[in-house]
Amino acid sequence: MMISLDSQPEPLSPRGISRELKLFAIASLAMGMAYSIVDATFNNFLNDRFALGGFERSFLEFPRELPGFLVVFVSAALWFLCSRRLGGVALLLGVAGSLLIGFASTSYAVMVVWLFIYSMGQHLFMPIAATIGMELAEEGKTGRRLGQLNALRNLAAIAGSFLVFLGFRFLGFTFEVTFVLAAIGFVIAAVLMFRMQPQTTHQPRAYLTLRHEYALYYVLVALAGSRKQLFITFAPWVIVSIFNQPTQTIATLMTIGGVIGILFQPLLGRWIDRLGERTVLLVEAVLLAVVCFGYGFARAVLPEEIAFLAVCLFYLLDQMLFSVGMARSMYMKKIARDPGDVQAALTAGVTIDHIFSIGVALVGGAIWSAFGFEYVFLMGVVIAVLSFFAARRVRLPDRSFALSPTPAR
Repeated sequence: MMISLDSQPEPLSPRGISRELKLFAIASLAMGMAYSIVDATFNNFLNDRFALGGFERSFLEFPRELPGFLVVFVSAALWFLCSRRLGGVALLLGVAGSLLIGFASTSYAVMVVWLFIYSMGQHLFMPIAATIGMELAEEGKTGRRLGQLNALRNLAAIAGSFLVFLGFRFLGFTFEVTFVLAAIGFVIAAVLMFRMQPQTTHQPRAYLTLRHEYALYYVLVALAGSRKQLFITFAPWVIVSIFNQPTQTIATLMTIGGVIGILFQPLLGRWIDRLGERTVLLVEAVLLAVVCFGYGFARAVLPEEIAFLAVCLFYLLDQMLFSVGMARSMYMKKIARDPGDVQAALTAGVTIDHIFSIGVALVGGAIWSAFGFEYVFLMGVVIAVLSFFAARRVRLPDRSFALSPTPAR
């Protein structure tokens, strides 16, 4: 498949690219499909097996997001593994976690333990994906490369969510079957990551250092973590519990979002390269305010069926906005004083993101139970406003550097 970013296509295809990029691209496909299968299944798995209420569902985000807080310490402990080897380890945790959730969740408490293992692998991989993607980019075309790789993961998400839709609708899938399929995808991705050439490692102290020069980046990721729960937890929970939709609905929305993402991700990468991170982050904040207001109040001002369609459209737009995370990663790369700071700062960013993510999950669940889901999304509007003012402060230095001495094509 060719994913072009300009009028003159530059394909991400097996020809003319490095061995490392080929391996990482295929691993991204397998990994993206595996994560998509779990994401499309998990909310209905919880609803069917444990019949959770709104607060119970949001409280579950504490053990699921706790690995995001701990990832900076785990990465420091595993400093002797380069990013590519650490990525392979993270994917093996995904294998173990998905199988245990599917086959050994004998109670809610036990399932939480398995979810922690799965989530640790997922959160370990988050900064690694961005770091490797920027390593494999030509200077000045980082957004393009990240957009291409994200588009591949969107293609994989289409395949994974569509498989869930077909399986539950026509093939008699059970939750156990979907978790096995996800584990197979993680295994394939892990093998490919271990086949990549290792890179230079960094000392563990780098992961545990917060630098005042990067304070605005930390603020941006804190706000991103706060808004993330609205999409991951509360938006699908509105669709499942408020609009009483089955497993196929979330899977269908993820499929449609993946199709859109194939075109949108490379385009977004080009926009970041040309317009700059500041402009893209400002637009994201404005659109996020619209999305949050729509989630919360579409049902109050529109007939039920039209409100449901509107919420689905907001969900798709929200899914597209998630891709703007690449702008924050590129901003960090450009302001870094040393190339070795980049992965360390991105990893610290995941921890900061999840401190706020966990807090919003707990506060949001309490607000949902006490006042209603509408007020959770009013909180999202406030987060969007704060994000807008933070993005206005983004300024880039004149200097920048390449992450690798010889850019990969």
